[in-house]
Amino acid sequence: MQIITTKALKERIGNKEHLNLLDVREPDERAEFNIGGTLIPLGNIMAMQTDEIAEWQNEEIICYCRSGKRSMQAAQMLETLGFTNVKNLEGGMLLWQEEG
Repeated sequence: MQIITTKALKERIGNKEHLNLLDVREPDERAEFNIGGTLIPLGNIMAMQTDEIAEWQNEEIICYCRSGKRSMQAAQMLETLGFTNVKNLEGGMLLWQEEG
């Protein structure tokens, strides 16, 4: 698993790159603040419920959560499940919002 900074991700979003963003927070957290990723809560990933993103298996996936801890767990689990290019957003949505 690799790390991506909020600055780097914001730049890539600003450049309108096609990105596979995976939000592993709970629906109520997503409702408060959302950058547009596919929502699959960490519990679902840990239960190996990843059919929705199966086509991303060999593509870059950027996981994010509130602070970066759950997304790190999700990224590790995805790698265990055979996903080959998984990144964790360092600092999560807290740092994203803090940086403006």
